[in-house]
Amino acid sequence: MRGLRMLAEIEAMAARHFLTVLGGFTCEDEAELPAGTRSVLLLGPAEPGYWAHLRAQPEWGGVDPVDRWSRRVIGRMACDLGAKALFPFGGAPYHPFYRWALRTGRVWDSPVKLLVQAEQGLMVSFRGALALKQRVEVPVAISPCEACARPCVSACPAGALDAAGYDVPACHAFLNQPVGADCMNLGCAVRRACPVSVGYARLAEHSAYHMGTFHK
Repeated sequence: MRGLRMLAEIEAMAARHFLTVLGGFTCEDEAELPAGTRSVLLLGPAEPGYWAHLRAQPEWGGVDPVDRWSRRVIGRMACDLGAKALFPFGGAPYHPFYRWALRTGRVWDSPVKLLVQAEQGLMVSFRGALALKQRVEVPVAISPCEACARPCVSACPAGALDAAGYDVPACHAFLNQPVGADCMNLGCAVRRACPVSVGYARLAEHSAYHMGTFHK
């Protein structure tokens, strides 16, 4: 019960910043993690509310506002919990968030190799992680891909992302054209095709912001 209470406490702390626990895993003495880590919880945006909240924060308008906000908020959470904050950005060597996500039982390798999460589908993104000294277990889920028609495989209008992999140059070339405006303004068509993503309240302007940073 102690672990469940702590998970509820962390979820409540995260919710105050419109973040949520997207998954987690337990561990013991792993070299790539801070000494004494027994659990890792992955944190990401919680919609509705995240994007509007983020744009009202003091970091907004400066350089790398999303990353700087993430460092401040998740760093403060880690301090309050006696944990360590880990981030998927900041330069090499990067923490293996993709691999960590697959360990959670709530995030999977989708048919197009992008990560797909139980509640957020292909719209999932990670703002950071908490490396805890306590053992905290997050309930696992069933992959939404198991009973899905997999529209993501054929959704890319540029033919740049499918089961065979991701052709990044072809994607950028498509986005350079007027026909790429839909993806630039609304977000990646493949991510939007996921039935779970359709039910997640991510704003188009949020997706457009990240498409803009991707396609500079």
